[in-house]
Amino acid sequence: MPINAHPDYLKAEQEYHNANTDKEKLTALEQMIKTMPKHKSAEALRKNIKTRYKKLKQDLEKKTIQKKLRGLQKGRSPLQGIKKEQLQAVIIGLTNSGKSSILQALTNTHPKIASYGFTTTQPKIGTLNYQGCNIQLIDLPPIASETFDRGILNNADTILITVEKTYEIKPILELIKQNKNAKKIIIFNKIDLHDKDTKRKIKETLKSKKYNFAIISTKTDEGLNNLKEKILKSFNMIRIYTKKQNQKLKLKKNEFNKPVVLQNNSTLKDVAEKILHGYSKKVKYAKITGPSSKFSNQKVGLSHIVKDKDIVEFITE
Repeated sequence: MPINAHPDYLKAEQEYHNANTDKEKLTALEQMIKTMPKHKSAEALRKNIKTRYKKLKQDLEKKTIQKKLRGLQKGRSPLQGIKKEQLQAVIIGLTNSGKSSILQALTNTHPKIASYGFTTTQPKIGTLNYQGCNIQLIDLPPIASETFDRGILNNADTILITVEKTYEIKPILELIKQNKNAKKIIIFNKIDLHDKDTKRKIKETLKSKKYNFAIISTKTDEGLNNLKEKILKSFNMIRIYTKKQNQKLKLKKNEFNKPVVLQNNSTLKDVAEKILHGYSKKVKYAKITGPSSKFSNQKVGLSHIVKDKDIVEFITE
């Protein structure tokens, strides 16, 4: 007990010691902070109480998240499935984590955005067009929402985990562990709210955990290009560019023609069939330039395995 403490502080301190729950302790600590002495001799006490308050608040938030996730794991999705595109990433997170703002920043979609919780009540879909690839992005309702769709989540190729605090990550990863094949990207959102030193500490923490992560702000656009690149690279796919006979095709920085998107280890036959079913039967041979060729316009057959950013010219009968 500090010297010359106000009666209101003494009352709050007594309530803290008599508290039966963490919530009651947190309320008492809030009152103690408001009414504690301001003189210099109480400086150590102020620091101690604020530290206790911060730790207790984080512990309560963690317990709340874990409780909601346990309840969610027992529930069933009330929603029908959404048609899955070739490249699909699902955005998940707690309420008010900024998922809808991320969807808006990455696509031409304009979802409802508000400061209150559980704004997203149904999955929202947008398309991220990046380097000629169309990636389907789905913003799911907040974790613990009754309309959170686990079916969509479990079939996703990439899961974008949106957080504001590092301690939110572990329980969310526990929730989605059923989808072992999906690539996972941690999006630490609202980084504009933190100073330079805090940003550095957040990056160091995420690196130490060996997370694949992006630190962003939808208000300042910080980190958005890095996030787009990480989303694109998360898919097990390659981009093949085709050209007409004798046509010149140059890929300049940020200038990409629409590619044919295929899985790794695909062949030229797969490329031809992706362009048009049955087209490969009309192809005599192909000329290829790029990572899989030994030299420009190398003449190859349909069994040739293509690599990312190859340029192909089909010669037909």
